[in-house]
Amino acid sequence: MPNYPADMAAQESYYASQEYKDKVTEALKNGTSLKDTVYKKPSRKFGGSGRKFLKYPIENSMGEKTGDRLLIKCVQFEPPTDGAGTSITTENLFKFDENGNYAGILKKGDKAFNEKNEKIVGGESKIKLGFETTDANSRLSKDMNSRTKYMVELPIPQDITDSNSVTWGEDRMNVLELAALNVAQTAMTGNIAENAVQTAEAAVTMLNTGVEIPGLTADTQAAVRAAISGAAIGALGSNVSARSVISRSTGQILNNNLELLFQGVNLRSFPFSITFSPRGPEESAVVKDIIRSFKMSMAAKAGDINGSVSLGMFLKSPDVFQLRYMKDDVDHPFLNAFKLCALTGMSVNYTNAGTYATYEDGTPVNIRMNLTFKELNPIYHEDYTQAAAGMGVGY
Repeated sequence: MPNYPADMAAQESYYASQEYKDKVTEALKNGTSLKDTVYKKPSRKFGGSGRKFLKYPIENSMGEKTGDRLLIKCVQFEPPTDGAGTSITTENLFKFDENGNYAGILKKGDKAFNEKNEKIVGGESKIKLGFETTDANSRLSKDMNSRTKYMVELPIPQDITDSNSVTWGEDRMNVLELAALNVAQTAMTGNIAENAVQTAEAAVTMLNTGVEIPGLTADTQAAVRAAISGAAIGALGSNVSARSVISRSTGQILNNNLELLFQGVNLRSFPFSITFSPRGPEESAVVKDIIRSFKMSMAAKAGDINGSVSLGMFLKSPDVFQLRYMKDDVDHPFLNAFKLCALTGMSVNYTNAGTYATYEDGTPVNIRMNLTFKELNPIYHEDYTQAAAGMGVGY
């Protein structure tokens, strides 16, 4: 009968091992106590500081199973090593001398040396941008065990939901705006440095003299051309749009080509509500430690000097959390998975029984803790394709 692993990494490894699964099968087959068959948990003094594993409710001496659970791991937040998490490289933009020193922006015909002291020709090719980014989830998932502060195991909440959303928005672009865009794109295909001004002037001249819109009179077309080129319309110089000119003269409006377009991704939030009803002094101490630990971890860090708080120029980020739904000590085979989360809100109702009632030591008889977690990064299509097999519904 092995001793209960004290290290959190060893605990997770033990529960995922075939040895543990075989012993669970043996215990169920023989009808023996799972706790006595699988491990021998060392005695602990509950309520002490620095505990790494907090579990509610506490198992009784008969190895009582508490059903599916929510496992919350608190992890110390670490910023990107480069301060941004994103690196951008450029080619054909800067020039360097033979010694590798910066020598300004490349111009047409310049010959220079790159950072490796290799000769390059600048100004002839387009600027090349290289982009690489590391999101918080993948960055903080590395070496997580070494940065884990504690774990909390709670009964699975009674109200479990996940909500995925993305932002789509209406977008409008009429034929005149499309024409202007086409002119701009055509101008950009040439050599911008030398011909941009001349191309723009030619485009304005062409619009003023050569544009023709079917269904409009010559006078209306002249007004539209003036509106396109930015000229003032009206004796008093009032600002009248091409849209209003066409509407007033023909009773028509420009087709806006209305379409719903993708605009961005959203971050998911997860509210949880946990009810505590401590059954004794040990369980009361565990509940107290759980509430205190969450409050401490979600608070910003001001820093300390010689044991006293020092409010300086900066505040350090709070801790982050890894959430997992568990079933028989493995990831739940159906429920959703999580990316790393921040604890953005927490409230505790110490009179959840409807009235103020406590035990002799002052512990409330019924407590409700509400937690709101928000993921650090959005969910992408590739997260599902890269997820491990048997992950259930995915994210």
